[in-house]
Amino acid sequence: MTRPSHKWRLAAVAVTALAVAAGSACSSSADDPGDTAYVVWDPYPQFADDSQWVALLDRCGTSAGVTVERTGYDTTDLTNKALLAAQQGNSPDVLIVDNPVISTLAEAGTLTTTDDNKLDVSAMAPNLLGAGQSEGKTYGVPIGANTLALYYNKDLLTAAGVDPATITDWTSLTTALTKVKTAGKKGITFSAIGTEEGSFQFLPWFWGAGAQLTSLDSPQAASALTLWTDWLKQGYAPNSVINNTQTTSWQEFATGDYAFAENGTWQLANAEKLGFSYGTIAIPASAGGPAPAPTGGEFVSIPVQKSTERYATSQKLVTCLTSADNLLTTDTTLSYVAPVTAVQDRQAAADPKLTVWVQAVRAAKGRTGDNLGTKYPKISEALWTAVQAALSGQKSPREALSAAQAAAATR
Repeated sequence: MTRPSHKWRLAAVAVTALAVAAGSACSSSADDPGDTAYVVWDPYPQFADDSQWVALLDRCGTSAGVTVERTGYDTTDLTNKALLAAQQGNSPDVLIVDNPVISTLAEAGTLTTTDDNKLDVSAMAPNLLGAGQSEGKTYGVPIGANTLALYYNKDLLTAAGVDPATITDWTSLTTALTKVKTAGKKGITFSAIGTEEGSFQFLPWFWGAGAQLTSLDSPQAASALTLWTDWLKQGYAPNSVINNTQTTSWQEFATGDYAFAENGTWQLANAEKLGFSYGTIAIPASAGGPAPAPTGGEFVSIPVQKSTERYATSQKLVTCLTSADNLLTTDTTLSYVAPVTAVQDRQAAADPKLTVWVQAVRAAKGRTGDNLGTKYPKISEALWTAVQAALSGQKSPREALSAAQAAAATR
């Protein structure tokens, strides 16, 4: 995808308002067990009917002996429509959704489990599969993942005397930023905007400090927010990060003025168009090694249907879409890292630039993991609010995070 698949919100509050407006737009052939047209909804509206993605859907349909009727929606719109369709009893046969949405749909009782439909998830990486699990049950199969790493400008680092291989923890990264600034260049840009994008970008540092989302005011959390705050105070990061989306942050890096940018796999195509040589390294944890970054990416799920007779064919479609060979093709198209270790190895062998991204995905975590489920959006909002307050100087990192913990506990 050209954007990370994490721009999502709980949609239950929107269902009532959408009911009248959407009405018949959510009708589905899934109502009729004898209908050989199977409905698939996905969050890839950018892919036209002549795309590789749609060709794969058609092939999987042919293999299962049915015709696939596919519609692509914007991520947030798709969540709303999925909840509404479930209320009206006309869900699609197969639903592909952003991984944090799984817990919302599962809690609403709209999805079947992988056990229900005998979907084999044994080959899926446990850290990626966790985003689709709730209360010990798994509600879909991951189709791919994206995550965050640090892009760097090779020319600027060379001029500043920085070897990127020496950046292994927060201390060595800050030392590199100091050298870059001393050389008259700019250090690092990222997104700290007051939305889910801001939380998404802060989480590698938060988790990399050893902090937990159930304790936003821990000393470890404070150390992560202090790191970012100090970078702004020292001029290693620009004040614009407070308003930066991941797109505007990338645009800053693309000027060639910054040594580092925190961004994701979805920028790989744009990275090849940069007017300078670039490289990537994993975001370091405080004490060293790759930090756990949050995962983006989708799950392929089977919604609850009126007729259980359709499930067997839906299972064939999901199995086809998530087979090893098809994952390799699909994840290359989506700029994703595959959810299966063997396929990840094939991706890295075919394109060595993906090696860092494979390592980052293997260390990554799902935002709704640790049984947070639908609690995560409340925690995330409190977290991005704290980041904004600290970076703007309204509160110290500890004060901001104490307020965040209190807010998360009452929401």
